[in-house]
Parts: sequence; C-alpha cells; structure tokens
Amino acid sequence: MVTLLIALGAFVAYLIAYHTYGKWLSQKIFKLDPNHVPPSVEFEDGCDYVPTSKSVVFGHHFTSIAGTGPIVGPALAVIWGWVPALLWVLFGSIFIGAVHDLGALVVSLRNRGQTVGDIAGKVLSGRARILFLGILFLALTIVLAIFGLVIAAVFKAFPASIFPCLIQIPLAILIGSYLHRKGVGLLIPSLVSLALMYLSVAFGDVGLLLSFNSTLAGWPIFTWVVLLLAYSYIASVLPVWLLLQPRDYINSLQLVSTLALIFLGLICAALFGLDQGAGKQSLEIAAPALRLNPEGAPFIFPFLFITIACGAVSGFHCLVSSGTSSKQLKNEADAQFVGFGSMLTEGFLATIVILACVAGLGLGIPEVVNQVPTGNLLVGKEAYQARYASWGSATGLAAKVGAFVDGAANFLKALGLPATFAVAVMGVFVASFAATTLDSACRLQRYVTQELAVQLKLKPLTNKHAATVFAVGVAGLIAAIPEAGQEWKLANLGKGGLLLWPLFGATNQLLGGLAFLVILFWLRQKNTPFWFIIPPAILMLLLPGLAMGLYLFQGDGAWLTGTTPNYLLSSFAIATVILEVWIILEGVKRWRKPVS
Repeated sequence: MVTLLIALGAFVAYLIAYHTYGKWLSQKIFKLDPNHVPPSVEFEDGCDYVPTSKSVVFGHHFTSIAGTGPIVGPALAVIWGWVPALLWVLFGSIFIGAVHDLGALVVSLRNRGQTVGDIAGKVLSGRARILFLGILFLALTIVLAIFGLVIAAVFKAFPASIFPCLIQIPLAILIGSYLHRKGVGLLIPSLVSLALMYLSVAFGDVGLLLSFNSTLAGWPIFTWVVLLLAYSYIASVLPVWLLLQPRDYINSLQLVSTLALIFLGLICAALFGLDQGAGKQSLEIAAPALRLNPEGAPFIFPFLFITIACGAVSGFHCLVSSGTSSKQLKNEADAQFVGFGSMLTEGFLATIVILACVAGLGLGIPEVVNQVPTGNLLVGKEAYQARYASWGSATGLAAKVGAFVDGAANFLKALGLPATFAVAVMGVFVASFAATTLDSACRLQRYVTQELAVQLKLKPLTNKHAATVFAVGVAGLIAAIPEAGQEWKLANLGKGGLLLWPLFGATNQLLGGLAFLVILFWLRQKNTPFWFIIPPAILMLLLPGLAMGLYLFQGDGAWLTGTTPNYLLSSFAIATVILEVWIILEGVKRWRKPVS
C-alpha cells in the first residue's frame, strides 16, 4: 500500500501546487493578461506563429519537453535508492522546474516569441546573447545526434512499436489538412487515430504487421538515423498546423491515456497483487530507501541532480517554452496551464517511472543469464537487484528503458491485459515521446541557427531551409562517427552522438540555470519581485559546474586527468564552463548598472 499512497500523494500534491503556487506566480508575479495580444496573433504567419487553443499547445508542449528524459533519468537514479529520487522529482518539479518553464514561456510571450537566448541580449548584453545561443546550439546538436539512435534502439528492442509510431505521421497530416480547411477541433479525429494506434499495437504480432515490424527492426541503426533526421527536416519547415500540432496532440492523448492505464494498473496491483505463474505477488517497494555506495556509481551529490533532469527541472524545456509554445498560445492567460501544468504532469510521470522501477519490477521479471532467459521468475528484491546490482548493469539505454517497461508492463498486466500487448504499449509510449522531442528539437535548432546567423551576419543561414539543412547536417555528421575503436562501416555508424552524450546532462541543467538568469533580470527590469528565482538560479548554476569539474578531474575515469583521457569530451566541457563563467560575469556586470 505504500506504493499506492506515494502515487496518490504525489497526484494530490501536484494539484495543490498548481492551484496555489502556480496561481500566485501567474497572477501576482507574471500578471498574465488575457487581453494582452500574444505573438501568435501579432505575428501570425501560418507557419510558426499560429494562434492555437491551450489544449493543443499543451499536447505539443508536454510531449516535446518530456521525451525519454523523465523515463531514463529516474530509471537510473533509483540505483541510489527511491527516497532521494522521489524527493528531487516532487520538490524539484514544483519549486524549480515548473517555475523555470512558466517563466521562460512568459518572458518569450512578452518579447515577440523570441528564444531565451535571443532575449539574453536584451536583459544582459549583446555578448551574452551570442554566448547563450552558442550553448543552445551545442545542446540541441547533441539531442539531434542522439535521439535518432534512441528511437532506433527502442524500435529494435520493441519491434511491435514501429508501425503504431510510423502510422501517426500520415494520420496527423491528414487530420491537420482537414481541420485547417474546416476549422473544427482536433479531439474527435485524434481519438479515432488513437484507437487505430492501439489496434495496431494489439495486432502488431500478427500477419503483415508482424512481417513489417520485423523487417524494419532489422535495419541498421544508421539507416534509421538518416531517415529520422530527414523526417525532422521536413517536419520542422512545415507549418505547425499541418504536422507538429496534430501529431503532438495525438501523442499527448496516447501518452496521457497510457499514463492513466499505468496508474490504474498500479492501483489494481496494490489492492489485488499479480500472479504470473509463481504465486500471487503483492506490490511492495523492492529497492532500498537510500543506497549511498552502489558498485561503480559516482557519489549521489551532485550526480542525482544531473541524472534526473526532465521530471524535476530541465534546461531543454526553456527552448520549447520560448521556441515553439510561445508562438502558438492564442491567450496569454493559458501560460499557467501549458507551462506550469505540463511540468507538473511530467513530474507525475517521473514519479510513476520511479514506482515502476522500484515496485513494479518486484511483481516479477524473467531471469536472464548471459542474455539467455532461464525460465525462472525473479520477484521482490531479487528483481530489483537483477537490474541495479551495479552502475554498469543499470546504465545504457536498454537497461534504463527496460527497467521501466518491465515494471510498468506489470502494472498493465494487473489490469488483465496480455503480456505482449502490455510490453508493446510501453514500447510505443517510449518511442513516441522520443519522436516528438526529435521533431521539436529540430525546429528549435532552426530558430537558434537563424538567430545566430543574424548576430554573426551569416546571411545564407537566415533562410529557414538553409538553417535546417545545416542543423540536420551537423547532427548527422556527428551521428555517423563510429564508437571508439570501431571500423567505419554501415553496421557501426549512427552511434556518434554517444561520444558527446555524457556531456548533455550537465549542459542541459546549465541551460536551466542560464534561463533562470534571463528570467531574473527580466523581472528586475520590470520592478517585479524576483526573490523566489534566486535560490533555484544559484542551484542550477552551481550543480552543473560542480558535476563538470568532477567529470574532468575526479577518478581514474576522469575525462581530462583519467588513465585514458577523453580529449573530445574534455574540450567541449571546458568550453562550456568558460561560456558559463563568461555569461555569469556579464550578469554581474549588468547587475551593477541601474535598472533602466
């Protein structure tokens, strides 16, 4: 029952936070005004600036900010115990993450829909704008280089998820085209598409669908990466109403409905247990509350706060808030629902992920020795230990996603759903999140590239097609690099993003700290109280810097001083720290000047 009480308590806490702290921020601090003309109306162009209802923008925003972050981060962080992970997700999402997302959205709404990087030039300095945009470009390049691999890996691990994910694209285009002409709502057509998606999951292991999924699952990783980047280019230059909005809305319904199923399954498992052939197993937390020294793991501080980003606070969210969502909201008053509400929803998702990994796994998982199933069922602490015996056994995409998928699938089985269907639904859940993030990241990178091109006077890259080709091309070149020590052949290509991925966690959280600086200086210029911004801003500037320093200099595996130095990562890390310090100095310099 402890698991159920935690889930219910988190749900209630998020509702209270939305209607208290979120309402205070929206009405008393940011003073959201429904009569204020938003950028989507003032600069409506039918492509990027499109006035849209809050439910549709919420769907886009939530699916874009979530990605696989609130899954893989918490699924790894529970190696330090479930209590630290849960506390960081709960309090971080309410007092840091939701404030960050809402603040970035409002600041962009009041500045023509510009990104926080561009707005930094107004509130800090022209140099800060270029420095900030440079960090944004680096972070988004890593996302684009790695997320094609993430989706391909999910497709290979869960082939039944391929067709349901792919079919969403033509369905979304058909819905977007029809609704744009007719001017009706997205809900009914999206529910029909959602039903078709679930049917394709149910019959994914039968006949032609089985053959289709199996064939595509056998494609090389790099083939998937190239196709997904090409798709991202197309998706990012099309009008938002044609693909981005309907696809994200369909995905949001799918993701929220799946989250609801998981939650209902958790309730059933807590009340009635689950019998998978080895006797009824009750739902209990199998993980330790606190585990300070897991084998091979770094110390919990500061790495817990870097490992769990999405779900607590993530700098990537400021890009979505100020890059795409601010250009679509047709009413400024909807910012609380989209910005604050989406982050709390993601926090609840991260809470469910934690419970799936520390309690859902304990309901039973197949024992695997040397990648071969033994036929035995592991339950309770044995199941947790099988996935979290050491840092090495818990890291890697397959291990992190697999722990969540198996645990959450057990919740669905408690509802009476077949095992194959339950696992396939969770595979689609993960792949869909990753795909929407890839779409949005490519469009965001186009905005950042165009803004940088204006500042650096690179006129050809101010064109949206040229900027997108450049963004996709850079990511594709990085992705094409084989892993260290591997030959240049097709089977080894597509994993180059992994070379820079260890840097992303700290860089991503650093973006959050820098976004807080922009929000802080903007509030100061408006003579608005900003005291509540200072603690999270300091925290999100110090923690990533500390983590970066430990990555560079601590232990035998240190990037710079370790036994086998990684000079590529070291160079990027040092450059990122220099940019951070430079921007902070620009802030200190600006703070000394009187408020204009």
